[in-house]
Amino acid sequence: MSDRFDAARAVADAVLFEGYVLYPYRASAPKNQIRWQWGVLFPRAFAEADGSERWRNRTECVVDPGSSPRLTVRVRGLHVQHRSVEVDGTPVSEVHVDGVPWVPWDEAVEWEVDLPAVPLLPLQEATHEELVVLPGGEEREPLRSADGTECGVLVRRREPIDVVVSVAAEWAAGNGALVKATVVVENASPATVDTTTRDDALRRALVAVHLLLGVDDGAFVSLLDPDDGARAAVAGCDGDGTFPVLVGGDDRVMLAAPIILYDHPEIAPESDGDLCDATEIDEILALRVLTLTDEEKAEARATDPRAAAIVDRIDDMAPETFARLHGTLRELRPLPDEDADVAVPWWEPAVDAAVDPWSDTLLVGGVEVAAGTRVRLRPSRRADAHDMFLRDMVATVAGVFHDVDDELHVAVTVDDDPATEAMLAHGRYLYFHPDEIEPLASDESRSRFS
Repeated sequence: MSDRFDAARAVADAVLFEGYVLYPYRASAPKNQIRWQWGVLFPRAFAEADGSERWRNRTECVVDPGSSPRLTVRVRGLHVQHRSVEVDGTPVSEVHVDGVPWVPWDEAVEWEVDLPAVPLLPLQEATHEELVVLPGGEEREPLRSADGTECGVLVRRREPIDVVVSVAAEWAAGNGALVKATVVVENASPATVDTTTRDDALRRALVAVHLLLGVDDGAFVSLLDPDDGARAAVAGCDGDGTFPVLVGGDDRVMLAAPIILYDHPEIAPESDGDLCDATEIDEILALRVLTLTDEEKAEARATDPRAAAIVDRIDDMAPETFARLHGTLRELRPLPDEDADVAVPWWEPAVDAAVDPWSDTLLVGGVEVAAGTRVRLRPSRRADAHDMFLRDMVATVAGVFHDVDDELHVAVTVDDDPATEAMLAHGRYLYFHPDEIEPLASDESRSRFS
């Protein structure tokens, strides 16, 4: 039987494992030491004590209803499963089997919950709450060498987690023709007394939580690009922890993801498998995998089955698959006639010939500043770390620039910087806001451009 969410499955699966294990796919890699960054719902007591974590998320979306609209909700996520390594019943930090290191690691088990369809009209019937228990458990897997000798045991343990999902609806802001549907997912598990660190709390956390929403006899309204009649309704939505977008072939399915996406996202057809980093470029990651040594690949394979699948797939990748990753033309359009009126992009100087950064000026503290003016740098708190290192240094103004919002920025070169000449040769400058420079007195203002 076809599932109404089939068209969204590939994108939802990519969201589910986004950041699960990152290149170089080894447990020892620094970027794999702090994991589970998206869609994490901790037990309430831990989240409220920490202040930077969530214990629930809230998805609000707008439905253009028919006469009998019904909302279908599927909640999905990962259940953290800690894998320890034991030898003779004692946990150890590492065991080697035929030269391959096996170490403790947090794996994850997929879970999903389907709620009964909820009628959105009449509004007094548009409520539902459901408690779901994700069961705990323990599994043991012997580690055997090629000759059959047992070298250790992988022990996988999961803690039970209580999940509460609630659905409600009300008239959306505006003219009253649209319905606002709200879905809240909560981690209702108690925090145990030994939950003192984030790693401890993750044992009872929901990870990568996201929702697939479907509507019958109605359509979802885009929260990114609503039409004029729905803008007030969309403005009245106040979600937390999810980013709802239209997904699939029509407007009757929505994905509420813990990462920012655009409407109707798709997996690139050239991508032949998940790399657990859908925001990265497949070709770059694939080439990086090929740079791993045999020892590093062995460690990645031992880290996690998904890491092993990535390494194996790229090791066996055919040349034509790599060629597809290198570049693709999505569409071809004819060039306009030479005599046709073509809109000039805003970045072309011809759009506003009156703007000339090399001759434009501005007033700073009553002093006219232009190319050649010497200034002292006073970076503010909004500056980045690199700019802060330049505090109190003397620089020379190269130009006064307007950005697309018509804000002013002053391009400078630092006088005592040995790289200045090279930067000038390449047209490179440092940029400061006008309130971050202080013109020097006239007896200090001799410039290299004079």
